[in-house]
Amino acid sequence: MRVFITGATGVVGRRVVPLLATAGHDVTCAARSGEQHEAVTKLGARPVDVDLFDRQALTTALAGHDAFINLATHMPRSLGRMFLRSAWRENDHLRRDAVPIMAAAARDAGVGRFIQESFAQIYADAGDGWIGEDARMRPVRYNRSILDAERAVQKFSESGGVGIVLRFAAFYGPDSQQLPFMVALIRRGWGPLPGPPSSFVSSVSHDDAATAVATALSLPAGIYNVTDNEPLRHRDFVDAIARVVGASPPRLFPAWLTQLGGSLARMFSRSQRISNMKLREHGWSPRYPSARDGLPAAIAGLA
Repeated sequence: MRVFITGATGVVGRRVVPLLATAGHDVTCAARSGEQHEAVTKLGARPVDVDLFDRQALTTALAGHDAFINLATHMPRSLGRMFLRSAWRENDHLRRDAVPIMAAAARDAGVGRFIQESFAQIYADAGDGWIGEDARMRPVRYNRSILDAERAVQKFSESGGVGIVLRFAAFYGPDSQQLPFMVALIRRGWGPLPGPPSSFVSSVSHDDAATAVATALSLPAGIYNVTDNEPLRHRDFVDAIARVVGASPPRLFPAWLTQLGGSLARMFSRSQRISNMKLREHGWSPRYPSARDGLPAAIAGLA
């Protein structure tokens, strides 16, 4: 299969590209800088310089491809900046404006499959209940553009293509921004998850997220949650990190501090016991059934 990928040098993309290349797929990656060209080539793919907002240029670049995988994001550069609304503008621009252009270019070029990254934490608080793909969504101002991107994928399917949305749970891995911060805070005695200790957090390792993207090349059209098998309660998640680093069980943030963090902190305080059953029914399974299993390897790999 000929596959075109954006976001190929991101934390998930740089794992997806070698997976597909090793499996025998012919992989092309959008790469703007010389550094990205070099990185993509080392991963086993062919780089191409193309503007993701230029429909005609994209259509030309996509000619002859069977699938388009869009993993392009523009996340805030630090955890502190995540709480600044202005730091999300470029990410919103990509999701709200570029994704419809990419999907339209894929249709123009005759690409049959469009796979789009999305964000599972958009779901409303469900307490102890399991959350499937049809559960109620409750976006906040930081992530409303997710719905724009997902609508573009739905339109792609309605026009005769196979549109896939992958709603990723909270990522962790040795090259993530969040994990070193969480480890450092836990060593100081504080658990970095807002909300009640009994709230559920759903997570997935970068490696497992990458295998889910590879699986999406054969999935029927639709939305799929990408998370591990066993979401953990906030108390259990931070204690799991503490055990790995040899720290005492940390204190969790008080409720008043969560309120000071605004809508983003309140979103992450929700209880989200997200189910991966739909994706597992199509043959995918995570290497790490829960964060308890995956965190030791991720922490060991921290630079």
